[in-house]
Amino acid sequence: MRKASILAGLTLLLAVVIFPLYYTVAGSLMTQEDLTRFPPALFPTGLNWENFAGVLQAVPLARQYLNSIVVSLCVVAGILVTSVLAGYAFTFLHFPFRRFAFGLFLSTMMIPAEASIIPNYLTMADWGLVNTFPALILPFLASGFGTFMMRQFFMTFPREVYEAAKVEGCGHLRFLWSILVPLSRPALGTLAVYSFIGTYNHYFWPLLVTNTPSMQTLQIGLAQLNSVEERAPNLILAGVVMAIIPMLVMIYAFQRHIVRGLTTGAVK
Repeated sequence: MRKASILAGLTLLLAVVIFPLYYTVAGSLMTQEDLTRFPPALFPTGLNWENFAGVLQAVPLARQYLNSIVVSLCVVAGILVTSVLAGYAFTFLHFPFRRFAFGLFLSTMMIPAEASIIPNYLTMADWGLVNTFPALILPFLASGFGTFMMRQFFMTFPREVYEAAKVEGCGHLRFLWSILVPLSRPALGTLAVYSFIGTYNHYFWPLLVTNTPSMQTLQIGLAQLNSVEERAPNLILAGVVMAIIPMLVMIYAFQRHIVRGLTTGAVK
């Protein structure tokens, strides 16, 4: 009886969590009348795939979709490279003021993102990069969180492995890319997903540094869709479904690495 009660409670909780996602997908296939009637329909009366075509006609969402993916992938690549290099330096290299420098990296995590928007914008404007891809990418190529995460992960490796590699004549870069990085795929996968979702969902920064639809990102397009088609919720939900697909693909692709990263050290 107790197990049945627990199972029923978990099933109910799962339904509560899954329902918003289900209704978003179902609503994207409904007609406007289905969504605006009372009580609202829970199931589409038909598969109205033309909603997705209507989204692309209302705003230049295809171009903005591509912009978001390109920017997110570039930022993820930059964060992975800088975090791995910085994390390696803070773990295996000895240099003056190493602890102080690491503290500075950690301090960047305590600064609100809003506090750096104006300095970053002035820098991009001085460099003439406003309304370009570099303006969307450059401010996010390094991450204090990513450096901290990789440094903590690298510290779990036995020091003897590093010393043995040095005895065999293995240099820093060869040890890093041939031994350390392949063994760090769980941490790298987790960091990649976290960075991709964070960059993909940026709204205010792209809105500030872009001024033409061809350079704007998907989140801006969805906001424009809400204002242009405020009486067509089915098109808005279709745009939301299109927006969440890359995040679902990213999570699915790195799911195994994320689980390994979360369970590392939990089982002896």
